[in-house]
This record gives sequence, C-alpha cells and structure tokens, in this order.
Amino acid sequence: MALRKMLPPVIGKGNGALTVRKRKSHSTRPKVDPITLGIIRNHLSTYADEMANTVIRTAYSTMVRDAMDFSTALCDAHGQTIAHGVTIPFHLGSIHFALGAVLQKYQDQVYPDDIFILNDPFSGGIHLPDIFLFKPVFFKGECIGFSAVVSHHVDVGGRVPGSSACDSTEIFQEGLRIPPLKLYERGKPCEALFQMLELNVRVPIVVLGDIRANLAALRTGERGLLELAERYGKKTLGAYLAELLDYTERLVRSEFESWPDGEYEYTDYLDDDGVDPEPIPLHAKIIVKGDSLIVDLEGSARQVKGAINSPLPYTVSTVAYAVRSLMKADIPHTSGLFRALEVRTLAGSIFNPVMPATSNMRGITGFRLADTLFGALAQIIPDRVPAAGEGGNSLVFIGGYNDHGEPFVVSDLIAGTWGGRPTKDGNDGLTNPGSIIANIPAELMELEYPVRLLQYGLVKDTGGAGKHRGGLAIIREWCLVGTEAIASTRTDRRNHLPYGLHGGLPGARSSLVVISDGKIINRGTKDSFPMRRGEAIRHCTAGGGGWGNPLERLPEKVLEDVVDEKVSIEKARELYGVVIRPEDILVDEEATLELRRSMATVAERSADHPGNGASRNSSIVIDGTQGNSSQLENPGIQELR
Repeated sequence: MALRKMLPPVIGKGNGALTVRKRKSHSTRPKVDPITLGIIRNHLSTYADEMANTVIRTAYSTMVRDAMDFSTALCDAHGQTIAHGVTIPFHLGSIHFALGAVLQKYQDQVYPDDIFILNDPFSGGIHLPDIFLFKPVFFKGECIGFSAVVSHHVDVGGRVPGSSACDSTEIFQEGLRIPPLKLYERGKPCEALFQMLELNVRVPIVVLGDIRANLAALRTGERGLLELAERYGKKTLGAYLAELLDYTERLVRSEFESWPDGEYEYTDYLDDDGVDPEPIPLHAKIIVKGDSLIVDLEGSARQVKGAINSPLPYTVSTVAYAVRSLMKADIPHTSGLFRALEVRTLAGSIFNPVMPATSNMRGITGFRLADTLFGALAQIIPDRVPAAGEGGNSLVFIGGYNDHGEPFVVSDLIAGTWGGRPTKDGNDGLTNPGSIIANIPAELMELEYPVRLLQYGLVKDTGGAGKHRGGLAIIREWCLVGTEAIASTRTDRRNHLPYGLHGGLPGARSSLVVISDGKIINRGTKDSFPMRRGEAIRHCTAGGGGWGNPLERLPEKVLEDVVDEKVSIEKARELYGVVIRPEDILVDEEATLELRRSMATVAERSADHPGNGASRNSSIVIDGTQGNSSQLENPGIQELR
C-alpha cells in the first residue's frame, strides 16, 4: 500500500463548516516573499514549542510531565502539518493521519470550540495509549487551521496496569478504543465520554489531568494561529502556509536529488514478539529515483501475535523521522515532506496490521524499523549514518495497589545510548534520537510510587569497539516496596545485537532478570509477570555499535576511556590493540604499535579466506551476528552469575 493513497483528503470551507474540495491552483495565490515566510515559519514553530511547554508545566503523570512522551503540532485548514514542536520525532507523520480521519468523519460538522479525540489505531491512531486531541481555529467565522496534541497516557484500561503488555494477542485486551469523536461540541463537554474515560482507566485523576493539560496546550496553539491571522489576514496567511508546504517539498526533493540513484536493501531482526520465540525479520528496500524516494517494506514479516505490530500511521512516521534526520538542509517539519516520499507496505503485515492485531508495544518495532532504514541509508550516504544504538527505549510498567488500597502505575522509559557516529563516539545515557524522552528521576519515582530505584548507571565495556566507540549500556533496578503488583516489560537486542558500521563491532547484548529471595530469574525480552514485596527487576540495555575499525581509534582516546572507567584495561588491549600499563595507567606506545601490527595482519589473513566467516575490515560473524565473541556479553549479565 502506497503512502500517497493513505493521505487525508484536502479540506476547505463551505456552508459554515468544513467540506472536501480540490486544492487551489498555485496561480491564484497572492505573492509571497521569503522574509515574511521565514517570520511566519518561526512564529509557528515557536508556538508549537510553547504548546509543549504548556503540557510540561501542567501535566499530572511522570510519563508526560517528566519523560515527555508527547507531541504538539499546528495544522492548516486542510489538515496538513505546518509546524511540529521539539518533541517526539516518531510522531512527525502521524498528526495528519489522525486529523485526516477526524475530517473524513466530520467534514461538514466542524464548528468553533469543538475539540476532537481519538486513539484507535484502525481509525487514524498509532496505539491506544497515545490519545490525539484537535481543536479547530476559527477566524471571522472561517476555519484557518487546527492545533494538535498527542500524549502517551499512563493507563487506558485493558488487562494489565499501564495498558501495555507484549503478550496481549488481540486489541480488545489492550484498553479503551476511541474512534474519532467530539470531546467538546461548540464548547460544551461530552460528559458521557468523560465518564467513560473515568470508569475505564485505573488512575482517572492522572489520565484526566493529562487530558486537561493537553486542552490548555490546544488553546496556546489556537492563540498562535489567531495572532498570524490578525496580522496578515486569512487569504494572505493561507497563501504563506501553502508556500511553506511547497518550500518543504522543494528542499526535500533537492536533498533526494543529491543522493545516488539506485536500490539499497537491509534486513534487521526483532528478537521475538513476546508470544512466539522466533526472530522477526524487518526488510527495507530504499529506491532513490531522481528527486523522489520510495521505501518498500513489503519484504518484512506478516503481522505477529504479540502487541508489537506497527499501525500504518506510525510506520509512516518512523520512515519520515529516519529520512528527515539525515538531511543536511534546515527543512521545516511539515507534511510537505511526504509529497516526495512513498511508503509501500502490505495489509496484514507487521507494518500495516489489520483487525484484531495488537499494537500497544509497537514502539520497539518503530525503533527497529529505523535501524533497518539506517542500515540501507548507510549505503547511500555513509558519512552521515551512525551505527545502531541500544535498540530503542526499554519499557518497564509496574502497577497494582499501594498499602492504602490506592491504584498506581509506574511507567518507566529507559533512555539508553547511541551508536558510534561518523565523526564522534556514541552518546552515553542519552535517549534514542527517535523518541527524545527523559529518564524519570529516581526521587520523583520513589516519592509518588511504592518503588525504590536500587541501581542506575552506565555499564563498562558495553559500547561497541570502533574508531568511534558506541555508547555504554544503562543499568536500572526497581524494587517493589508495596504489597503486590503486575510488571510488564519491553526490551530487545538480546539475540540480535546493535550493529556496527564500517568495521565497528556491535554493542553488548541486553539482559533482564528478576531478583527474588536471593535468586536470579532470567525473564524474556518482552514479558508480563506478578511481583511481590521485596522483589526487584534489574535491566541492562544493549550497548551502541561501534563505527569504523577499532585499530584506527587514537590510543589517547582509548586511554581516556580507561581512565573514565568506560573501557577496561583488558578490553583496551583485546579490542583496540592498545597496551596500557596498569602501574601508571599510561599507554605503552611500543607494545601498542607491535600489537596493532599483529592484529592487522591477522585481520588481513582472515579477509583472504572468506570461508572462515570474516571479511576485510569487518568483524567476525557469530551466529549470524557481526561481532567479537569476547564483547557480546553484557557485563551487567556477568555480575549476576
């Protein structure tokens, strides 16, 4: 299925409400000048960011307020995104899908002070916890645009606290489905819908508090659009918004035109889906053809039983993020990006699931799709693409009732690490660039929930070796101090490690265990299980892959890593060929030169004999995973043995 066929209809004004019509010809527009275009663009971006600040200042949950798992945007009267706040890149392409679904249903029933709501992934949403809200903006009786917010809500009902478990097998287990509906009509709230929300979520005060924070942000965005309309008038503003979309398209096409034509393919794997243990192949073919780009995902797995299927709007958003993040130009975050981009999927696949597929944990599939796309893009623009990061944010949900009988849901998103980059090491302990979220501070978690954070830090020797080292893994450990709870976890990159590029080695594998009565119990990468008071979950993320040949890393950089306790003396010698004297922690230059010559000779000989599983300037292939056997284990695992 091609993306262009899925875009929302063009919407215009008619009879006091909105109806479908054809887009006007460019020749009817007033003339625009670049300075005014720049002013309007910056105004829109500023207000999209101010909307985000409004959410942060007024939200109730740690998921939204502290982890910042939400996005804000402004759209034109046709439902096309014209500005996106500095929030979740993975939401970049989802706004116009969701708003398009709203406008298709209510095309002639959009009035001032309406507010629309939806979360159903089969009606324009991206998974049930992400609830979209839209407010039309009217100026002198005519709709000039929409303000939009989407937030991940800590609970939307379903079989487990937090509404997210990888082993759910149908959407009816995942929570409350909301098709496109009016939460407010002409300023009057729909009390029935508010009551439905209140009665079907575990923590209604928190969920409704976050919704009200989003409502406040919608009013902020409305104010921004009205200021522009007052200054320029509706007709002129409409012309500049249309030009902003065209300007985005021109920049994107110019970028694509600079890439070499051809077809580029890459396959990566998810470890499992939480139900079946088999690996899940994700295949991307990127076709560069002149000034356009086709991303063909039809070679990927069919939809799976577990809750990691990626609804089409989320798939398209992920593709948009991956492509946009590697462009050189200062390109506006608008729907103009999609005019030069086509996404092909098959209905019933993991990237375009059909009823009753589950998707509440689909984030891990988005992260892995981005890794797959980067693997293909590294063949097109190798000087811009980093090695694979930790595999995406891990999720740990712990929910139940505290000692006072009050419900609680801990939703922790572990922001991990980056792969090595073409000119720099990977960042340590920084969120995956596709999500831009923050780890929840230990003090806030312990203050609000019956949980204690026993460990939180970086893990030595987990970053993939390379000319530019991969970032280190994160270790985090939660202990339940309440009575009983249910835990749901989502991790990956245990069996299929974060890849290195251009001779870099992969990062260390992830691990997750439960510690109960002094016993260590290994859990799956995607799991749900009961917890008792005093039990703890310990999780080590994967490390980032390395970029470039480790023997080309400057010895002084290796020494710096040893001093900073990021790399051990033993691994410095084994992986980088750098000999560091333990007595004074200095590089033995002569021994290092000799060792590196010896290691390079061995690599050359291995490259001359492809049958031994190695190739020139690459690392050893072990069980289908490129890496070095001495680095595959996460030291966080070894501590537990």
